[in-house]
Amino acid sequence: MSVRLEPGLPHPLGATPRDGGTNFALFAGHATRVELCLFDVGGTQEWARLELRQHEDGIWHGFLPELGAGLVYGWRVHGPFEPGAGHRHNPHKLLLDPCAREIVGRFEWREEHLGHADDPLQPDGRDNAAWALKARVAEALPPLRQPRPHTALAESVLYELHVKGFTKLMPGVPEPLRGSYAGLAHPAAIAHLRRLGVTAVSLLPVHYAISEERLGTLGLSNYWGYNTIGFFAADPRWSLTPDDPSATRAEFRAMVEALHAAGIEVLLDVVYNHTAEAGEQGPTIAFRGLDNASYYRLQPEDRALCENLTGCGNTLALHHPRVTQLVLDSLRYWAGEMGVDGFRFDLAPVLGRTAPGGPAAGGFDPQAAFFAALAQDPPLAGCKLIAEPWDAGPHGYQLGRFPGRWAEWNDRFRDANRLYWLTRGVTRGEFARRFAASDDFFHHGLRKPSASINFVAAHDGFTLLDTVSHNHRHNQANGEHNRDGHHANFSINCGVEGASAHPALNALRKQHVRTLLANTLLAHGTPMLLAGDEIGRTQRGNNNAYCQDNEIGWLDWARADEALIEVCARLVALRRELPALHQDRWLRGEEVERVDGERRPDAAWLHPDGREMSIEDWHELSQHAFALLLEPPPQAPQSATVLVLFNPAPAPTRFALPSEGRWQLRFDSGHERPLAGAVAVDTPAFELGPHSLALLCRSSS
Repeated sequence: MSVRLEPGLPHPLGATPRDGGTNFALFAGHATRVELCLFDVGGTQEWARLELRQHEDGIWHGFLPELGAGLVYGWRVHGPFEPGAGHRHNPHKLLLDPCAREIVGRFEWREEHLGHADDPLQPDGRDNAAWALKARVAEALPPLRQPRPHTALAESVLYELHVKGFTKLMPGVPEPLRGSYAGLAHPAAIAHLRRLGVTAVSLLPVHYAISEERLGTLGLSNYWGYNTIGFFAADPRWSLTPDDPSATRAEFRAMVEALHAAGIEVLLDVVYNHTAEAGEQGPTIAFRGLDNASYYRLQPEDRALCENLTGCGNTLALHHPRVTQLVLDSLRYWAGEMGVDGFRFDLAPVLGRTAPGGPAAGGFDPQAAFFAALAQDPPLAGCKLIAEPWDAGPHGYQLGRFPGRWAEWNDRFRDANRLYWLTRGVTRGEFARRFAASDDFFHHGLRKPSASINFVAAHDGFTLLDTVSHNHRHNQANGEHNRDGHHANFSINCGVEGASAHPALNALRKQHVRTLLANTLLAHGTPMLLAGDEIGRTQRGNNNAYCQDNEIGWLDWARADEALIEVCARLVALRRELPALHQDRWLRGEEVERVDGERRPDAAWLHPDGREMSIEDWHELSQHAFALLLEPPPQAPQSATVLVLFNPAPAPTRFALPSEGRWQLRFDSGHERPLAGAVAVDTPAFELGPHSLALLCRSSS
């Protein structure tokens, strides 16, 4: 078959079917020559190689008539191989299109993928095409059918899960569907999410990822997926048809549609901070061979070396306009064509770091070009944006510094809550500030309490049950001699390390879990749950299960704690029912005028004896119990006033109740199951058991 390339257009980047053919556009800013290689449908046999002769502003482009969706291709890029100047072009390496919607083949670690062999200054002459990943031209997708839920962040309850781990052992999901996108879309999986009342699932990475070579030698894999090589393609490992990228894409979209039909939003954990090409000794799969000096941050004093601000060997150069364009194009694709409602950005300070060696010397800038470009992008205007506000570089901890409508994972909430409830290792003042959405970090500009994503457990670290069952991490299964994972977990084992058959000890652990769940779901801000914490999930003390695609990393539904599920669902329902608990305004303790004309303080922090907390009380180390009185927001004056009681001590504490009105007990974490209904409290004081949180309500009438 005779084929020819016409000039084509420099936009959009990637391969785009149009006008009876396909337009190709590729950024390779330092290339001297670019070749388009065409392959058979399986990606095994190259049948044509065409040179792109048109380029402008670093973008090489061409139009291929009469060939469209289903065409398999790759790139060969010629140019300087000068590592000291940051250039690592090598035309012996077939390169993956960074904008590929569909990827063909299974990556296999081989020396042929290395850009250089023994001499780091000489390119490797071995061809890798037989083992390289290839792109496939994808069909345009029809519009989505289901309307999006559009849940306000202040009314959201997030639920972080792994697509495979959530349903791999779920009995209500047919076995062939378990562990897949289709499994998550199954009515049994959705029924559990609806039973809990969560409003959004936050999926661990689903971009096309590959495992590190080291893990393969250990018989492990990068289960979590934080090792991306394709920012537009869905990970085929979680597909019913992993060898059919078109079917994988359709399966993912069907999952999103099913969740939307149930009123549940879909958020993606995205890894735009590094790629699977690792450090300068790593393979040449895509970006390194296309334009290493543009895609990656390089050390100013020696551009042969990558800046490693991620702990993964390389760092994407978001200060470069073409890298910003790549990321924005990826976000638009997932939000627009795939229906995603928002994103959680892994190691997000990387997105805002200035150029290496520049005026700010690579520091974090909340007004960086990437943030500015994203803020004005209309297709992304309705998306939720959540930052993991730290990276592995200098001054990488940036909690509270993200701009505009960004929300942030609040690890200070996690740590303060574990310390307060488990060891009484923080003052009431520190704990209360975290419970009230950390105004010292987030109350600036126009930011609201919902910017604080409150969690006590997440994928990275102990599960909630393991937090109260282990003093130390137990990561031997990861093959790193238990050196990986956080060592400061602020956890306890309640007297026995790991699993125990002792009834009293297990009852205490369950009580701690209920209290920590209650604290997360009733606090000011946006709550996030880790999938499985509501069923009493354990990872056997592994606090870094990134490579455990097995029973350690999967939810064990056979051991699900039904009582705990009921507790979690009741807490979510109470949060939704009571406006005082999900109001998105800062608590100042000042009188607020309500729509009914009354003026009342929006909040009052109370000592157990009923008086308002003093400065000395907040910093008292020997006493930890206190209460929070919350009035409903001004726009909901007829809703209930709320009183939250906190007692982390190992003995009961007696709380004097505000005398006005009649109180009803709605929740007490000391009870194994939720209360059957509201329980009237007819005494002037309420005794709260040890290690417990209680919620009381007073109606406006």
